[in-house]
Amino acid sequence: PRFCFPNRRRYMVQFVRRMQKYILRKLVGPFAFFLLSLTGVIWLMQSLRFVDLIINKGLSASYFGQLTLLVLPGVLNIILPIALFAAVLYVYNNLDGDSEIVVMRTSGLGNFSLARPAIVFALGVTIVGYFLSLYLMPTGQRAFKDMKSSLRNNLSYVLLQEGTFNTIGDSLTVYIRARQSGGEMLGILVHDSRVKNRPVTMIAEKGVIVRTDAGPRFIMVNGNRQEIDHRAGQLSLLQFDRYVLDLRQFVQQDDERWLEPGERYLRELFWPGTGADDLANVGRMRAEGHDRLAAPLYSLTFTMIALAAVLAGEFNRRGRRLRIVMAIGCVVAVRVAGLGLVGLSAKLPTLISLLYLNGFLTMAICLYALVHGRFWPRRRGSLAPDSLEPL
Repeated sequence: PRFCFPNRRRYMVQFVRRMQKYILRKLVGPFAFFLLSLTGVIWLMQSLRFVDLIINKGLSASYFGQLTLLVLPGVLNIILPIALFAAVLYVYNNLDGDSEIVVMRTSGLGNFSLARPAIVFALGVTIVGYFLSLYLMPTGQRAFKDMKSSLRNNLSYVLLQEGTFNTIGDSLTVYIRARQSGGEMLGILVHDSRVKNRPVTMIAEKGVIVRTDAGPRFIMVNGNRQEIDHRAGQLSLLQFDRYVLDLRQFVQQDDERWLEPGERYLRELFWPGTGADDLANVGRMRAEGHDRLAAPLYSLTFTMIALAAVLAGEFNRRGRRLRIVMAIGCVVAVRVAGLGLVGLSAKLPTLISLLYLNGFLTMAICLYALVHGRFWPRRRGSLAPDSLEPL
């Protein structure tokens, strides 16, 4: 053997690397397929919330596209570990079903050598997950909330629909006959009942809503103002060429909006401000910050679960359906436990360490199974299941 293979060690190293690159290449396609499929489904479900803005509110398609893109980092942060788990389980199960893993093992590859391509791939996905979790997701959420707040405050495009009586708050009703492309409105009727004993009705030929430093203003042109004094029983009528109605109390000012935990970066979660809302939500923000650090690790955890389900244990000609079902159940249990611990740790800070232990303990159990070939040590004198099967 030494004469036939003078560089046997170098040959084996090259062979192992080729096999690992082969497995790594096979992981790319299924991972991309599962990622695109799951992301598309969940992204579509998220986008359905904004369809009403286009159909009934007259929002442009480009604005709709921006809103849906801003929620994409949060969707990817959830989908990445699941897509990776599905890809690893699919590829390794196919390799096992085609007896390629058996051939690789007889060529000298152990469980850890077989698992290394998936672990390296999972490390890359984990790094991407941290970039999403720590930067893109809070950036997208903050921009998303700002756009929603801007839409909510943009009365002319969102709240005021032509041909209908639009109620703003509890005391203002606006009707417009038509809206032109430049934002100008025609055929305006406004009923203002903020002062209960002196309701005001205004009729104008045209008008426009403008934003000023002091808040939005409704400027009406060529109309009249009718005010009824119920106590005195009198009606006063005022003809005007230009009338300005203050709408400041019906919108939220930009500086009044409180940043929710999902919109904050890691530094802002662990070191919040001294405002009343910040102090009241310290627990929520601390739990959110630790979840941002623990969530990307699910890529490694789910990968180890998939590898342990396929590689650990003896070869079984009847397949590994039961192990695959158990692996899926384990992934669901780990993820549900993580979500539950986020809510509990917001109230009980002592449970924060369980956010990390949830993933690390699962990875340790799966690593033990890969190294020893099974989840628990075999009893002395017991026979392997394959030894009872015919050759």
